[in-house]
Amino acid sequence: MNRLPAARKFASIFFFGAAAMIGAASLPQAAEARAFVHYHSDLAPGTILVSEHERRLYLIVDQDDAIEYKVAVPKAGKEWSGVVQINAKYVAPDWTPPEDVKHDHPELPEVIPGGAPNNPMGVRAMTLSEGQVAIHGTTQKMRASIGSAASYGCIRMLNEDIVDLYDRVAVGATVVMTP
Repeated sequence: MNRLPAARKFASIFFFGAAAMIGAASLPQAAEARAFVHYHSDLAPGTILVSEHERRLYLIVDQDDAIEYKVAVPKAGKEWSGVVQINAKYVAPDWTPPEDVKHDHPELPEVIPGGAPNNPMGVRAMTLSEGQVAIHGTTQKMRASIGSAASYGCIRMLNEDIVDLYDRVAVGATVVMTP
């Protein structure tokens, strides 16, 4: 049997324990809004269901389970419903304000670079097949909007939740938006 001297054994335990702690500290924090829930649905696994009324997004896991995320949904006058697909995925995307946003906020620049603290797309975005709409993260300042009707049509999530969802779905995934 191969035995390490006590000092080397302690050093190995300390090194691996410290590495595990550093690794855990660098992981995104789990959001309060995300939860595995019992959710009966006839939708296919991998489908995203957004309930505007509940202000929740559900990633269907199987017929009886989903991952639930708290989201901000479109504000009055910007609501939509239907079935669309994710047509692209982006990490730290640039953001060009759509015309209706620019109309209401003419002070906005033409483009806000990805990674900028004022970029409303946050750390990830998944664009949808209809219109200029996406499921995306948020800025630190806009975190409080999660759970409200606040967007110009997009589905806004906490950054740690969009990272989780982004890693679980593929381009082409179905998104169902219900009132």
